[in-house]
Amino acid sequence: LKLGCSAIGFTLYPGSDDEFEMIEEFQELAEEAKSVGLACVLWSYPRGGALSKDGETAVDVIAYAAQIASQLGAHIIKVKPPSDHIEQAEAKKIYEEQKIDVSTLSARIAHVVQSAFNGRRMVVFSGGAAKGTEGLLDEIRQIRDGGGTGSIIGRNSFQRPKEEAMELLGTVIKIYQGKA
Repeated sequence: LKLGCSAIGFTLYPGSDDEFEMIEEFQELAEEAKSVGLACVLWSYPRGGALSKDGETAVDVIAYAAQIASQLGAHIIKVKPPSDHIEQAEAKKIYEEQKIDVSTLSARIAHVVQSAFNGRRMVVFSGGAAKGTEGLLDEIRQIRDGGGTGSIIGRNSFQRPKEEAMELLGTVIKIYQGKA
């Protein structure tokens, strides 16, 4: 509050050895933040434990990471864009039985957003490694089409010449406004 902040941020690593300590720490911080009117932002990045490297971005795992963040009281949730990989055998059965579409990024984004209290939380997606302009803009369109709230694209914009970065950011804004 003394710094004029409007939110707190915290990173949780579901699946890690320290997951439960991180959950307790976030809950304490979130309770204090909310008591003074601050929003809570939670980066929920699965890793560690029995998760494979592909499992860190598996659609079932990312959806669960968003659900955990929602249940812990985050107002804004940041996760990685989900791949079409399904990590857990039991989850794979459910996805197939329920015919949950994971064929496109926009379908997977919609599933993750649904996992965040059926879209009642803001879900933003990390940008990941640097990409070409068209690949990045396609990903952003799919995030928008899936109901994602936003894209974190720091390295994909700030590692470009300033003029090119500003043009890119203008296009991203237009995409989220539905004008591109």
